[in-house]
Amino acid sequence: MALSGSYSLVEYFGGDDGYRCGYCKNEKGNFSHGMWSHNMTVQDYQDLIDRGWRRSGKYVYKPIMKKTCCPQYTIRCHALKFQPSKSHKKILKKMSKFISNGELPAAPDEGEPMDSASGEAGPPEPTKVCQSDLKHIAATDSEKNVPKSPIVTEVKKNLVDSSAASSENSQNDSASVSGCDTAAKAPKPGMGADPSRPPCRKAKDLRKERRLQKDQIRQQGDGVSSTNAASANQPKTLEDFMSESLGESSSHRLEVRLVPVNFEDPQFAASYQQSVALYARYQMAIHGDDPSACSETEFRRFLCDSPLEAEQSPDGPEMGYGSFHQQYWLDGRLVAVGVIDILPTCVSSVYLYYHPDFASLSLGSYSALREIAFTRQLQKQSSKLCYYYLGFYIHSCPKMRYKGQYRPADLLCPETYIWVSIDRCTPLLDSSRYARLNQDPNAGDARAVKDVGRALVLNRRTVMPYAIYSRKRKGPSDQAEVQQYASLVGQDCAERILLYRS
Repeated sequence: MALSGSYSLVEYFGGDDGYRCGYCKNEKGNFSHGMWSHNMTVQDYQDLIDRGWRRSGKYVYKPIMKKTCCPQYTIRCHALKFQPSKSHKKILKKMSKFISNGELPAAPDEGEPMDSASGEAGPPEPTKVCQSDLKHIAATDSEKNVPKSPIVTEVKKNLVDSSAASSENSQNDSASVSGCDTAAKAPKPGMGADPSRPPCRKAKDLRKERRLQKDQIRQQGDGVSSTNAASANQPKTLEDFMSESLGESSSHRLEVRLVPVNFEDPQFAASYQQSVALYARYQMAIHGDDPSACSETEFRRFLCDSPLEAEQSPDGPEMGYGSFHQQYWLDGRLVAVGVIDILPTCVSSVYLYYHPDFASLSLGSYSALREIAFTRQLQKQSSKLCYYYLGFYIHSCPKMRYKGQYRPADLLCPETYIWVSIDRCTPLLDSSRYARLNQDPNAGDARAVKDVGRALVLNRRTVMPYAIYSRKRKGPSDQAEVQQYASLVGQDCAERILLYRS
């Protein structure tokens, strides 16, 4: 039967040849399996990245973990439970200060990650799709200015009023004491306290009075409970920090637009040439690329060509699923673009490029924080969509460990494909580059291939199970290759994704 939009279609390439590693610079130490994806459903890609695959343009690859020089573990952050760390708050405040006051830092803080390392992540394929390590980051304009709770505002107002009243009473008391004997003379040295001043009060009594004032404030107002008052002391959320830079009197205006990667979309088409120029400038200045390596052709292949089909779902996010560019506009000027995939259970970061003049704002980390906030916003529309995928965590590469700072986080076990808390993984990775992260000896791959004959293939425009194709096939058997492919994608995907066979 003819292909329809419900199928994913791939061509599988083995992973026998080593290629240059972008992390340790080993010329032949990087190994991975690869597939060219002509088209792919978002659910199929979700299942693939949950088995350690990742895309670069339309090329989808999976590191051979026991063989590659720098093992790459898929990492995800629990977006709903995320709390910004001290370093994250510093980055958010730095951006807020720039937006509010126009003050651009001279340079990023020493040791602060700018973005993920740019390295070749996949082997060369027939279509000459150059591989670059996909970087983390993206952003969105979904974060809204979070209004202050009227209850908390009222409590703070009462605290101020009470303090002012206390101060006024203290001044009145002082006046009455000093006015009770206007003829009083200054005491002589050694004669004790000055009777013209109010008597000293014990610290214990002052604390007791303040406690009573707070108790009174909690009981005041229409239904202001102690729980609501206590909320004023809660730590700031990620959204609180984001909203601080949205004041109307700010020196700069930052707008983030989410546009689908589609040349028929007016916003995407109108900003395309600006995006190309920004990408080239970024690659040459930040990564030292030759101009020929960051041409429009390379830009389009790497960051515009996506195998993902745009999909809408009744229980999905409003903008649907698929590949998107999130554009940062500063005072009407395009200064950064994040590339993301919105999938059924996660937002997956792909790449970020920005104007080098703004490198000191740590846009890599800042946009990752915005993307976490975006994921939280999407979860309100689609309950399953609650994770933020940062790509690969490479413990053997120190500059890539920063991805583990977005916590709580999990790493994907390369043998059982079960998620394991990064806190349990790092001790294992400290002692060995490669590790089976799931320490349960009885755990296995729940989606391991049980019947390769049920894998779907496409041959001469006809879809059929591999068992039927193999009987009709002429020439040497390709069962070993198909068996390897099926074991890498899992039984479920093998029965849904079409494997092209000539």
